[in-house]
Amino acid sequence: MATESTDPGSVRPGGRTARVRAAVLRAAGDALAEGGLAHLDLAEVARRAEVGRTTVYRRWGSPTQLVADLLADMAEQSLPRTETGTLLGDLRANARLVRRTLADPRQGALFKAVIAAATCDDQTAAALHRFYEIRVDAWQPCVQQAVERGELPEDTDTREVVRAVSAPLYYRLLTSDALLDEAAADRAAEATVAAARAGVFTRSAE
Repeated sequence: MATESTDPGSVRPGGRTARVRAAVLRAAGDALAEGGLAHLDLAEVARRAEVGRTTVYRRWGSPTQLVADLLADMAEQSLPRTETGTLLGDLRANARLVRRTLADPRQGALFKAVIAAATCDDQTAAALHRFYEIRVDAWQPCVQQAVERGELPEDTDTREVVRAVSAPLYYRLLTSDALLDEAAADRAAEATVAAARAGVFTRSAE
């Protein structure tokens, strides 16, 4: 699914507290992309963000809590779904958004680091799962609308369709140095639509 997010350090309204949070989360994202969770140090994040160490330790307490908040912030700032009127158009938009995120040097490295950390840290894994559940929730109405239009079988599992779109893109990110281009995104969307229309994602097929 889509990791469709703007930079996690974008400042939102809310005064000094919001500005501090934005600066710290951006610094954390930079540090995480550069060195992974094992090298994410709260004192170093505070230095990068130009805020007091006490502020960072008091609010976040540990690197894993900081990563959890970073993922929550990225989910909050993720771009809304695109509705084109067709399932293929909607899922192609989803796939292209995922591709742009993963192909970005900073964001791609950030997601690699978070995914790697999630394999050995339960708190990071839980935060990552929440992030993707939010993104699946945001996009599954596009699939539900396709069901209602008669494009897909009535018992289609809409959430599984959304997950299937981004899966090939994450696989390529993590296992290959092949170019993660727009053509790859379009193929992922087209393959998912073909499978969904064939009933692969119906609940009766499980």
